[in-house]
Amino acid sequence: MTDIASAWSALGGDPALLARVSTVERSGVLRARLPVREAARACVGVCALAAAELAARRAGLAGAPAVRVDDGAVATAFVSERHLRVGGRAPVAFAPLSRFWRTADGWVRTHANYPHHRARLLTALGVPDHPEAVAAALAEWSAREAEEAVYAAGGLTVALRTPGEWAAHEQGAAVGKLPLVERERLDSARTRVCTRAGRDPLLPAAGLRVLDLTRVVAGPVATRTLALLGADVLRVDAPWLPELPDQHADTGFGKRSARLDLATGRDTFEELLATADVVVTGYRPGALDRFGLTPEALAERRPGVVVAQLSAWGARGPWGDRRGFDSLVQVATGIAATEGSAGRPGALPAQALDHGTGYLLAAGVLRALTEQMDEGGSRVVRVALARTAGWLLEGAAGVRTGIDGASDGGVSEVSADAWLARRDSPLGTLRYASSPVSFAGGPDDWARPPGPWGADPARWE
Repeated sequence: MTDIASAWSALGGDPALLARVSTVERSGVLRARLPVREAARACVGVCALAAAELAARRAGLAGAPAVRVDDGAVATAFVSERHLRVGGRAPVAFAPLSRFWRTADGWVRTHANYPHHRARLLTALGVPDHPEAVAAALAEWSAREAEEAVYAAGGLTVALRTPGEWAAHEQGAAVGKLPLVERERLDSARTRVCTRAGRDPLLPAAGLRVLDLTRVVAGPVATRTLALLGADVLRVDAPWLPELPDQHADTGFGKRSARLDLATGRDTFEELLATADVVVTGYRPGALDRFGLTPEALAERRPGVVVAQLSAWGARGPWGDRRGFDSLVQVATGIAATEGSAGRPGALPAQALDHGTGYLLAAGVLRALTEQMDEGGSRVVRVALARTAGWLLEGAAGVRTGIDGASDGGVSEVSADAWLARRDSPLGTLRYASSPVSFAGGPDDWARPPGPWGADPARWE
């Protein structure tokens, strides 16, 4: 079931706290064949409940504050990138080569939003940068051949599969064995009390330092949420990896952003780690290991740290080291086939795997921090887009919002205006989606707007 109770159980939460949660259900939002609305509500609900639980513990309250989850706020936040306006300008959407394509025997979806991924796709296909040329090339390949050839070239193309085909796939079987949220205690490091004073006792992450080594959507959504809850979040990116400005603006609220080469700036990174409380990574499993960023290595150098890891396909199985994005995971796992119609694949009404997994990851961090107060120990939390996709598909057996035709694309039958905010920023005047994470006495907005990518020094404030 894709409900709050099942997600809270996956996080190891006390079932008695579920009584603190109330919901405002709006049937007209996030309409899809799969239970997207229920899953989105659950991901946000457990994140808010984990925040309320930790806030109560840190403030010495007798009970957790009440949590309220409004489907309208959730649906608006799950398409936050569509609501963003920077100086009145709408953000740039998917690139022309990021889409579905017919093949000789079915369909594939490509991802070419970043220049290096686009170049690798074109190299694999041996064609110029024109949609017509890509279409003609892919029409002569089988879907699985195209998937493997583009992957071998370092690009991103995934063949359309049904849920049954994914379940029979070796990677699908490996991910299916994972819990929705993996949680592990790494050692017996003593409880570390955060001595950095927070401004507000009901900011559960106040005074905590979060090293954000994530990109794109899911990881930045998690760290954006921790920033909302009071954490000092420093995002660190490699100088040579391009970032999409609008994507950074949408997920950069509450954070600072620095560029650092981990190979040449190792001393700087170690200085940051020495006082970090949480390290969040969103790169392919193993990609950062050579820099000493395995959970075990981080815990050895910083006992008591919480390490949160996000991946597309999970850390086990033959695809464990592959790159992936929400749109591609939807295609591989059978979601696109389920949401399609008239022989064409479809898509969820939001990048729900990205957003939902991001809130689950933030919830896992908050629960780990709460457990540390009682038991100590360095902790690791792992989530994967493909596992969230499996949870969504599993939930279809219990809850069906079944509709005919394509998904609707976010908030419908309800105006999003109530959950949009405006403020000035170094990027210009912003219109943006408010956070749906809400509990009594908790924050209403981020303490700071996003700034330019990589413009801040790589040091704590």
